Amino acid sequence: MIMKMIKRLIDVKRWKRSSKTAAITIMAAVVLIGILSAIKLSKEEMMDYASDQVKQMIEDEKDSARKYLTITYNNLGVVNYLSFTTSGANALKESYVGFAGQIYQANSGIGKFAGQMVNYTYRMLGSGENLLHGVKLTLLLTTLSMVIGFILSIFLALGKISDNRLISKVSSAYIFFFRGTPLLIQLFVVYFSFPGIFGFSSRSIFPAGDPEAVYKGAFLAALIAFSLNSAAYCAEIVRAAIQSIDKGQHEAAKALGMSYGQTMSNIIIPQSIRRMIPPLCNEFVMMIKDVSLVFAISLMDITTISKTIMTSEGNYLVFLPALVIYLIITAILTFIFGKLEKRLSVYE
Repeated sequence: MIMKMIKRLIDVKRWKRSSKTAAITIMAAVVLIGILSAIKLSKEEMMDYASDQVKQMIEDEKDSARKYLTITYNNLGVVNYLSFTTSGANALKESYVGFAGQIYQANSGIGKFAGQMVNYTYRMLGSGENLLHGVKLTLLLTTLSMVIGFILSIFLALGKISDNRLISKVSSAYIFFFRGTPLLIQLFVVYFSFPGIFGFSSRSIFPAGDPEAVYKGAFLAALIAFSLNSAAYCAEIVRAAIQSIDKGQHEAAKALGMSYGQTMSNIIIPQSIRRMIPPLCNEFVMMIKDVSLVFAISLMDITTISKTIMTSEGNYLVFLPALVIYLIITAILTFIFGKLEKRLSVYE
């Protein structure tokens, strides 16, 4: 007993120490970002570095209806990118990267690579776009799918272990179907097959004339497909957690006159939740990567935007910042879930 108390005390001290280190690291990162953002040069200051030829073109086009010069400015907070591009016989391109109060040429070499990374990252993050773009879409779709899927999974898990054979068979069949077929095919069935069978389109669900009807229809189809798929996988997690609780607790509850519903809601499920956390966190991280499949229905997530940029510019480097963005999202969530598991998991 004494050894167990000492072990718990050591674990608490270790957790507090690691939490303090993490907090200091985060604060230092926030301060550094704040400093870099404060000394960052503005668009106007960066434009002063343009060549005389570009400045002359800007002046000439001020009162002209025809524009030959394309100005691209991307601001990522601590770093910004500015480029001037023209087409035709006298095509030119000038690019600059602003960082830590300095301006760097981005027309060739490392500067060009850095500029491309900033430009592609800005476009993939959906900066300046509506809610259904880039990282925001990926996180929104993942979160909603997991929440809806988890709610459905509770009923599926209870159904599968139910004494009612019909309910048990139906729940088992659902789980088998969605775990046994590819997620991409499920997405195609929801987005293409069902509307074709029942004679409607996803965009027709929304008011006529809605400019976002196509994207909203695709988002809804993806949400349905991912939620149904997530429910099947989460159901097995929930079922395993419930069945891991000692059967003696069921018998004790029955001896006290509690019904099956009361036993589950008051005794079994509250204990099961702690056992569900590690696999559910892992499922969430897996879902983030599965959401990239929405490129198949042209929904503008990180992967789709990357592919679009690559097609338009013919530059495969665009997939590098996409890879880094996914890695950063996964790392942040893994860190958060890791802390959550240590606090709530029953496994030591």
